[in-house]
Amino acid sequence: MEYQSLENAITTSFGNNVRIVSRKSVYGGDINQAYRLTLSDGTSVFMKSSTIKNADFFRAEKEGLEALRMSGTIGVPRPLAVGVDDSLKISFLLMDYLHATPKITNYWEVFGRELALLHRADVFHREPAFLSRTEAAGLVADEPIEGKDYGRFGFRSDNYIGASPQMNTPKPDWITFFRDCRLRPQLEMAAGSLDKGLRKKCDSLLDHLDSFLAEPEFPSLIHGDLWSGNASCGPDGKAWIFDPAVYVGHFEAELAMTELFGRYPVTFYASYHEVNRIDSGYEDRKDLYNLYHMLNHFNLFGGSYLGAVRQIVRRYV
Repeated sequence: MEYQSLENAITTSFGNNVRIVSRKSVYGGDINQAYRLTLSDGTSVFMKSSTIKNADFFRAEKEGLEALRMSGTIGVPRPLAVGVDDSLKISFLLMDYLHATPKITNYWEVFGRELALLHRADVFHREPAFLSRTEAAGLVADEPIEGKDYGRFGFRSDNYIGASPQMNTPKPDWITFFRDCRLRPQLEMAAGSLDKGLRKKCDSLLDHLDSFLAEPEFPSLIHGDLWSGNASCGPDGKAWIFDPAVYVGHFEAELAMTELFGRYPVTFYASYHEVNRIDSGYEDRKDLYNLYHMLNHFNLFGGSYLGAVRQIVRRYV
């Protein structure tokens, strides 16, 4: 349900007599504005807001949060309402406010184990709507045809990686998905800013991607944008994750992202490995997964990321 006013979203969620009594800006709005709303019944609510034209960002985020919560494996804030308010000229997303407490003693070990459980969860098999889109060839995404699972990788709708659109058209195999729905769209956006030699190397990389990546033993529901800023200590003292760019993919892509802007402690990865084995070949693949994020940052923020893009491409081509 999409609400047509912030007031209606509050009263429907908390009761007809409940009103907003204060609004305070808080951290959490790198792209959007973020607020802590205090309601007349004493409840605190986290609100993101943006312009009305950006309402689809919040629809996609709500869908991603709901998907992660369905796994029941790791802390994820509950989305309460999404909508637009013409009088305030905003779109908005409301969710539970996370009251931080001190971290539990084994915070990183528990975080690693719970993320591994998320990646091993079969939630998208129990909820086939995760992948219920029709392939261009006319095949139903989650319907086995002639012994082959079509649409094992992707999501039921496109979403966003930061401020960039993220394509999630279901594909039958991981390498095809990563090439056509991750690297190729970003390279097409960047093409006009890349020199001829680099573009040629990128084309070669796409053509030979199966020489560098491996198909996973099973598909995983992943957060999709799990850098350190998208996880924090929640009300139970454990790690909670938010601001997702959810899809069903290869868990290695998630692990690679956790290493991109400041690696988690060794204990995190060791505990993860106890639940979901990390193949030794991952070390050779992780930079290629992170090429997607470096290209996205280049497309969003410009030339300071070009060197990282070039370095990664040269490693493989």
